[in-house]
Parts: sequence; structure tokens; C-alpha cells
Amino acid sequence: MLSMRKYLFSAGFALLIAAASVSITVMTPPAFASEIKYVVNGVPITTGDIAHRRAFLKLQRKKGDAAEEMIDQTLRMAEVKRLGIRVTDEQVDAAYQRFATNNKMQLKQLDGVMAQSGVGKEHFKEFIRAQMAWNQALSARYRSGDGGSVTEQDAVRRMLDKGGSKPTAMEYMLQQVIFVVPASERSATLGKRKREADAMRARFSGCNTTREFAKGLIDVTVRDLGRVLAPQLPADWADQIKATKVGGATPTRETERGVEFIGICSSREVSDDKTAQMVFQSEGNNDKNADDLSKKYVEELRKKARIVER
Repeated sequence: MLSMRKYLFSAGFALLIAAASVSITVMTPPAFASEIKYVVNGVPITTGDIAHRRAFLKLQRKKGDAAEEMIDQTLRMAEVKRLGIRVTDEQVDAAYQRFATNNKMQLKQLDGVMAQSGVGKEHFKEFIRAQMAWNQALSARYRSGDGGSVTEQDAVRRMLDKGGSKPTAMEYMLQQVIFVVPASERSATLGKRKREADAMRARFSGCNTTREFAKGLIDVTVRDLGRVLAPQLPADWADQIKATKVGGATPTRETERGVEFIGICSSREVSDDKTAQMVFQSEGNNDKNADDLSKKYVEELRKKARIVER
């Protein structure tokens, strides 16, 4: 599983945003015209899109070609759509809120920074959506073997290099609880369902009683996920699972299915050939690998793309 910790924002960018929030009242947001500049596989990119991205680069104090970045983002979004990857508005809003909270800002302050800098809240949110979706595409590509998979032979060789000792990893027995919210009822019932999920999660004391608790509840699904090694944990749940004690449950999260949490039934440290292979595979999950894989992937998409400049 590819490590994508930096998929949204650098620490330096966060500091720039926080600093900008102090003086947003003295800045005047630029007005951007919006004419089609490029068409990428039938998807238009406007001069307004490019201007927003140029302002975004300026806000980050980062060099780059705004037009090229927008072309790459458009190619990535077309690819994630082809792969069936979907990032919901709720996930994007949650990431936007986390960014504000982590930088000790109110949402209104962050909205103001984005507006006054010329980036715009919606442009920033689409950047977040694109990055989150692209990370999923990269992870899928990595798991398919294109990211430098570690074979069993590689694992054996690396064990010999380490004096024959096998690495260890935590193995979790997990249970997933989903309070289902149909898309057509989401706006009306999501808040109520989250309160119900929070109440059940507060009562969670182990996986044996979950189905008993769920009996009197409507549209609640309980899934036994079985044994999962730490390197296999989904990126969006991994930190919460690792931070939760056995017999406890992760905080609830809003997802496209509804509201969910994961119970930790048991955990243990294991060391075997399969573990060795997975741990050694995860050792290569650094930012350079992610960057290299992303560049290679986008280059392939560009070669097949039809990019027309108006």
C-alpha cells in the first residue's frame, strides 16, 4: 500500500495559509475572466481555472506552470473516473474542515483566505478532491505491481541481509459497522444516523456483542473483516485503527455508504513469510516512490490524450 501522507498540504503551505489569514481584510481578490483555453479529451479548461491555479501556486510560494498543472489534474480526474473511484463532497468538506482546524482557523477565516488570495474555496476543494482520488489510483496501481512490488524472493534476500531475522507486523481482527444512509435521504437523515452511530460506538465493548446491539436498529450492517495485517490497512482508516485499543472502536466517519466505525476485536504481533513480504513491500513506501509513480502514470495518460489549445 502506497504511503500518501503528504497528499494534501505541506507544512510550509499550512504556515503560509495561517499567516495570510491575519491580513485578509487588506487584500483585494482579482477578478478572473473565464474563456476556454484548452480542451483535454473533451473536457474544457478555462482561463479562469488557470488563473485560480496560478494564484494557488503564488499562495504556496511554489514555482510551476498553472496551465500544465490544470491539464495534469484534468487527466488524473478522467483516469479516476475510468477506475470508478469517487470522492464524496462530504469527504472533501471534512478534509477542508481538518485543514482549518489543524491551523487553528475557523472555516470562515479559511474561506476568506481563499477568496482574497484569488484561489477561491471551490478551486481549493477541487484540488483536494483530485489529490484524494489520485492517491487511490496510485495505490491501486502500486498494488497491481507497477510500483515496484516485493516478490517472495526479494523478501528472502532481504531477510538474509538482515541476518535471517523476519520482520514482524501487527495483525488485527476487525469488524465494520455501517449505519446505511441512502443517497436520496442523505441530506435529511445523515445527522440523525451519525448520532445513532456515535451512541452505538460508545457502547461498543468487543466484537461478540455487536450484532446484539444492532438487532433493534434499522439499516445497520455488521461485517466481520477478518484478519488484516498493518500494511494492508486502508489508508483512510489506518491511523485510527492503530490508535484504538482492543475491544474499542474507531471514531465514526461519514462515508458514501452512510456513517461507519470499525471495531478492534483483537490484535497480535506476527512474523511469517507473508508478513515479511508485506513489511518489506511497505518499506519502499516513501514520497519519492509515490512521486516517481505519479509522474510515470501521468506521462502515460498524456501520451494517449487529445489536448487542444484554443
